[in-house]
Amino acid sequence: MSTTTSPPKGADLRGPESHPRAVEPVVLGLTVVLSVVGAFIGLHLITTLGVTANTSVIGALIAMLAGRIPLWKLRDMRSIHRQNLVQSAISGATFAAANSLLVPIAVPFALGRRDLVWPMLIGAGIGLVVDTWVLFRVFDSKLFPGRGTWPPGVAAAETLIAGDEGGRRAVVLGIGGLLGLAGSILKLPMSAAGVALIGNIWALGMFGLGLGIKQYSGEWFHFNLDALYIPHGVMVGAGLVALVQAVLLLVRRERKGRVDEAAAHAEYAAAEAKAADDADDADDADVTTVDERRLRRALGEGYVLFTIGALVVALLGGVLADLSPIQLVGWCLLAGFAALVHELIVGLAAMHSGWFPAFAVTLIFLVLGLVIGIPTLPLALFVAYVASTGPAFADMGYDFKAGWIVRKGATPYRLVERAGRKQQYIAQLIGFAVALVVVAVTWQSYFADGLVPPVAKVYADTVAAGLGDSSTLINILIWAIPGAIIQIIGGPSRQMGVLLATGLLILTPYACWLVFAALILRIVWTRLRGPKAESDLNLIGAGIIAGNSLSDVGRIVER
Repeated sequence: MSTTTSPPKGADLRGPESHPRAVEPVVLGLTVVLSVVGAFIGLHLITTLGVTANTSVIGALIAMLAGRIPLWKLRDMRSIHRQNLVQSAISGATFAAANSLLVPIAVPFALGRRDLVWPMLIGAGIGLVVDTWVLFRVFDSKLFPGRGTWPPGVAAAETLIAGDEGGRRAVVLGIGGLLGLAGSILKLPMSAAGVALIGNIWALGMFGLGLGIKQYSGEWFHFNLDALYIPHGVMVGAGLVALVQAVLLLVRRERKGRVDEAAAHAEYAAAEAKAADDADDADDADVTTVDERRLRRALGEGYVLFTIGALVVALLGGVLADLSPIQLVGWCLLAGFAALVHELIVGLAAMHSGWFPAFAVTLIFLVLGLVIGIPTLPLALFVAYVASTGPAFADMGYDFKAGWIVRKGATPYRLVERAGRKQQYIAQLIGFAVALVVVAVTWQSYFADGLVPPVAKVYADTVAAGLGDSSTLINILIWAIPGAIIQIIGGPSRQMGVLLATGLLILTPYACWLVFAALILRIVWTRLRGPKAESDLNLIGAGIIAGNSLSDVGRIVER
């Protein structure tokens, strides 16, 4: 059953050759420009707030706006399918730059091994490419069906569809951009307010609380949080619980899915048989386009490629100095397995709930490495390599879901869906390439200013502490308890423990007050406007983040 009530927009597609191509001049030009913007937004947010925003809505609205400019071939951007290609690229560039590239290379940097940043960047690039290649091969299979929830993908698709109704959304986004730009000029961390207008109120409330405790604990109480590893412990506890919640969520979904599958088995079997007998009946979007054989093959090939990528990281990072040849083989096999499992768990959680516990899953493999006794350097590279997978996998799933929705009604459905998904993949590969260039050019500037992703600091500090420093480990375990309790209370949808820990890890002056102010505005505006308030607040929040980030981009270029 469809997850959107909007009329299908794919009726204008007749045959796979009718789908726009990602390398068309107008699409390619917008893709490159917006991918640069998306990459900088991701880098700014992951280093200052520890989170990454989904920029697909921004890309969609800019593409819509471009389609209304009567110059060159910009009118071609009125096509919802071209707009979908552009939004896929900017979203992919955002998560690739921040989560898949900067976080992994920040791990060896935080350990004081600046010489390993470039080797790790190569390894993270390999992890990113394999990560998303696997998703491209397995999307719309029984494991990751197109009819799955994928909430942000549904939101992006509905935004694209709503864009045909007028330009009010673009106007609201522009107002938010001006607010973000003005606040940034005044040296205010406006991204905090933007995020608070979009996410869960309870989660962002805990985030603001963490920011406040971080800023004022030393000034008011003369208490050094970092010296006692309090933020790290809270994050460890919350992260472990988040992983358990994700697994329980998937188990519940799987049980429910078995019931639903049993009830619908005859219907799907009939649809499959009908599609095989009559090509014209292959338009049923409820019939998967990837069979079980291709699914198994893709996962097997993914493991092999992940293992090869791990070998490249090991050789470039000098792992042989700490491991024997036999141990090196075991390290590579384990790293390949961890990368594959990491992306699958993250992807399944993202598909069912709209969030992905990437930190929690990576943390589990980190602890596993400590228990096994992997030496410090190989363990750091192991964790960094695993961290490069997952987020981009989930984000591409959202984008493919958006395309799956807007291509409904196309004929013949299966051929058009595969062709459109391929073009989305090509657009995202362009976005990934842009993100890699941006990170390669700017990482030294970010790290020189002390802008290191908070989660990377947690990985590095945990690796450095190991299991030998009893006082550090005891502090982490003690403070993991309240982190775990808060995460349990909030549940998987609110992520209160994880967001509290994120705030405790970040020192951004006055960000807490902007979060609280935005939350108050959100509550008041919702009571005044009712259900209509959510759309405006989301667009204003996205605009604020974009305006603030663009201002920071200008400062980086000026340097």
